[in-house]
Amino acid sequence: MSLDLQYDNKHLWHPYTSMINPLPCYAVVSADKCLLTLDNGKQLIDGMSSWWACLFGYNVPELNTAAKQQIDKMSHVMFGGLTHQPAIDLAKKLVAITPAGLEKVFLSDSGSVSVEVALKMALQYWHALEKPKSQFLTVRNGYHGDTFGAMSVTDPEGSMHELYHDFLAKQLFAPQPGIAFDQPWDATALDEITLLVENNQANIAAIILEPIVQGAGGMYFYHSEYLKGVRALCDKYELLLIADEIATGFGRTGKLFACEHADISPDIICVGKAITGGYMSLAATLATSEIAETISRGKAGVFMHGPTFMGNPLACAVANANIEKLLAFDWQTTVLNIETSLKHYLAPCIELEQVKSVRVLGAIGVVELKKAVDVAIVQKKFVELGVWIRPFGKLIYIMPPYIITPEQLQLLCHAIYSIINEEAVEL
Repeated sequence: MSLDLQYDNKHLWHPYTSMINPLPCYAVVSADKCLLTLDNGKQLIDGMSSWWACLFGYNVPELNTAAKQQIDKMSHVMFGGLTHQPAIDLAKKLVAITPAGLEKVFLSDSGSVSVEVALKMALQYWHALEKPKSQFLTVRNGYHGDTFGAMSVTDPEGSMHELYHDFLAKQLFAPQPGIAFDQPWDATALDEITLLVENNQANIAAIILEPIVQGAGGMYFYHSEYLKGVRALCDKYELLLIADEIATGFGRTGKLFACEHADISPDIICVGKAITGGYMSLAATLATSEIAETISRGKAGVFMHGPTFMGNPLACAVANANIEKLLAFDWQTTVLNIETSLKHYLAPCIELEQVKSVRVLGAIGVVELKKAVDVAIVQKKFVELGVWIRPFGKLIYIMPPYIITPEQLQLLCHAIYSIINEEAVEL
């Protein structure tokens, strides 16, 4: 049975595409390991891990088993007044593997919601201390999600959320960290964010950052000393630090969590995306006991948030199986090997006239061009070459599943080089 792509084109709203002249969609009928099978039988090597979520690719036996076993028991029960073993087990795992001191676990249904939860925790924490604060400080070119609180701490200038700028809470933005991950450190890189803190500390509830890797805001990797310096600033001025590890968590940068590159612990951390291995939507916000207990002593006596699908048993069961698989897997060596291969195979791209820079960290490879790509044209060329790579703006990047073979990874990188180098393609 063929998919009704005409109906899809007319009625389904896909991300970041026009409803008048939508970008082409390719119909997937099945997926296994690192391969997506289209309705015409063509197979594509997945370079995106389905927006960075599928750590072990598709049709993972351990995750399939966990889902099948759990669904026969219960797919969902409300978390208000009820609990269950999958949620308890997941909390134990998250407390054990995240940076030290994060002991209270709030389970939600998406990464963006986990950021909303973190922001609300920070605001309610200060309210409970009878020192209400209303602003957040972050850095330019960051991205934290598409809901309103998350949009407010995403760079409003030239970003996908620029349209909503006048409707969002006004936050404080420091310049993007100026020193890249592999450049020599210069402590003056902290001068401007330090000045912003000094001048606005009385009203800053928290600093929120994507640690080390700024994802959808530009795929930029900044120096670990910057993150360490921000932690020190928060300590000095008694501010909370929120780490958005939704894209970076579970080994993607070569550390289990990107905060480990700077050897710091945040006060609140957000995790999502890869938590279920890409099987379904789930996220978590972890906070220190001090934050949770302070909120509980405040006027409300409780944290004022509670999603319908909070602690969903089916999602928690799959997340438990995914984390167990990750911890039993030699992910450090695997990610290091992917990093080495990405550096080797993407290096020739820097010689191309259209390329501005090439950067690699862990299982993330990025080629930044001098001007934006035509997504429809480039996407079609990638599909013709048998790979699934979804560029945006000036960036062509890959974040492949950890189980990708060396041959598949080489083909992904060669496809990137070929597309950029092909003169017929109008980049």
